[in-house]
Amino acid sequence: MKQKPRWTLEMLTAALAVLCALLVLVLLVQRPAIWPLLAVLVVLWGVLFVLFRCRLRSWVARWVCGGSFEKSKTQFSLEPLSQPAALLSGETVLWYNAEFRTRLMKEESLLTPRVQKVLPGLDLQESRTAGGQLLNLADGAWSVHSSTVPGEAESMTLLVLNEETALRKVEAEYKASRPGYLVFLVDGYDDVFSDMLDSERARLLEGINRVLEDMIGRGTGFLRRVASGRYIAVVEERQLEQFAKRGYDVLDKIRALDPSVNLSISIGIGRGAKTLREAQDMAVQALDMAQGRGGDQAAEMTPDGFTFYGGVSHGVEKRSKVRSRIVADQLVKLIKEADHVVIMGHRMSDLDAIGAAEGVLRICKICDVPAVIAVRRDATLAGSLINALVAAGQEDDFIDPKGALPIISQRTLCIIVDTYQLGLVESREILEKCGKVAVIDHHRKGVGFIENADLVCHEPYASSASELVTEFLQYVGDRDDKPNRIEAEGLLSGIMLDTRDFTLHTGVRTFEAAAALRRYGAETERVRQLFDVSMVEYTTKAMLVSEAQMYRGCAITVSGEVAPEARVAIAQAANDLLTIQNVEASFVAVQVGGGVNISARSLGAVNVQVIMEALGGGGHQTMAAAQLKHITPEAARSRIQTAIDQYREAQKKSGPESEPEQKKKDKQ
Repeated sequence: MKQKPRWTLEMLTAALAVLCALLVLVLLVQRPAIWPLLAVLVVLWGVLFVLFRCRLRSWVARWVCGGSFEKSKTQFSLEPLSQPAALLSGETVLWYNAEFRTRLMKEESLLTPRVQKVLPGLDLQESRTAGGQLLNLADGAWSVHSSTVPGEAESMTLLVLNEETALRKVEAEYKASRPGYLVFLVDGYDDVFSDMLDSERARLLEGINRVLEDMIGRGTGFLRRVASGRYIAVVEERQLEQFAKRGYDVLDKIRALDPSVNLSISIGIGRGAKTLREAQDMAVQALDMAQGRGGDQAAEMTPDGFTFYGGVSHGVEKRSKVRSRIVADQLVKLIKEADHVVIMGHRMSDLDAIGAAEGVLRICKICDVPAVIAVRRDATLAGSLINALVAAGQEDDFIDPKGALPIISQRTLCIIVDTYQLGLVESREILEKCGKVAVIDHHRKGVGFIENADLVCHEPYASSASELVTEFLQYVGDRDDKPNRIEAEGLLSGIMLDTRDFTLHTGVRTFEAAAALRRYGAETERVRQLFDVSMVEYTTKAMLVSEAQMYRGCAITVSGEVAPEARVAIAQAANDLLTIQNVEASFVAVQVGGGVNISARSLGAVNVQVIMEALGGGGHQTMAAAQLKHITPEAARSRIQTAIDQYREAQKKSGPESEPEQKKKDKQ
């Protein structure tokens, strides 16, 4: 049976307050002249009311709990707990045990304080979860657990705290001492050191060793050279954190060893792995990513994805015809093993994607394997090339992506050209349904690439996918098994598009490929006609160029929506802006629905891929793009400017770059 509450201080306080109030009323009616006495009584009544207010909550809470808490079995069971414990009514502390007063209140006794004053940051809802809430209290870490019982007046909550200071220190030390794996690779080692004198080579190698030893020697890790220009290191997580905070400044130190030599390194980092072997695998994969993005940067791989550092300089070109021949042989083998081949590029395919796809289709015809190009003809920027091929009687070369699904089986080979990103392919359904996949691309690598492909030809040093396919054609079939004139013109148009008429990102191999296509019958006059635009497209391009504004050496144009048939003018405007004096890079942002599409171009001095990646996009060093969702054009301009600021600051940090005196020739 519940006990009735005894006459305690709270009840006496309430009674006195009521008597004072009645006395004040009597004096006001009968003796209004005694104002001094009245003032004293009012003050006394106020003091008593405050006391009543402070203690009434405790009394009501005890009533709700059923009987007196003081000297009850409940109190006696909680008082001797080795953990601090407290009882709350709502957010007011009614009672706490000796451990709570000693360890959390430092022997200070407070009368019904607010719980936030005693336990700053307490969240009762979070503390009721199975894991409780972690709070930093009294120079230590405490896990707070609570249990709440609803009452008629206010809910009653029991708090129990466990100190985890030592445990958290062990946990922090465990995380900080986890091993991370690093792989260092000198970019283009053979090309850089092949023509050097022995003394010059020894000087640079000694400089590289000194820089890396100084980097790793700051902590408890170790560094080993495992091959020419290749090093491995194992360091603790705390040291990796310091490397990341400094932005892997070792990249700048290596580059500064000799500004007259195009010397740089790529770094792959495996971080956050469960085992050291897993960390090694992650580091190797990260190094491959850094190399695929042009080198001279650090790629850090964690279970959450990739993080990139550096990448503000020109990549070191490294390609060989031997590799092209090997890849061509592997591609032919995959094609001959397939029952069908489906070829596709990226969404909103351009001349490079369709030209390269048609070149791969010719390889399939040489191998006598049925093949088609999956493309949405109502959503392409290469309509002129497709129309030319259709007019030449090759309409059967193309199929809508949905129409290709019924012919696909586990023996079907899917060949992706001019993109490596899973989210950009023409049809993801085709990619997932095909039994085998091959990828041919020249864009610098980024997050979201197609994994587990049976063949990957990723050459970021090539000008275009059409250039790569042209090289493959030279190693496939007999002398007479070559593309026809229109196919050769399609491949040449792809090269001209991505090099902007052989002015950017061209090498000896680019002109060799163009010469081979000319031998196949490509006519430059006809290729030029594939770039003709309509009056609507030309007017839109002129408008976008005229509205450009300069910002830190970059031309930025922001516009509302343009006509769907004039979308090709966005990229054309970005190209034309580069012809203006003092423009190192151009950014054209156009509203599309509720978002903004950005097309970025540069002459090579600015790596627009890094800038677009900061906005969630990607691409190539001189050609990139991004799509921003749920944003206004003006807000997009602000984000572009912020990304440019970050890139410029990174450039300043890396120091001035000098071009090599003479470009290295491609390996024969």
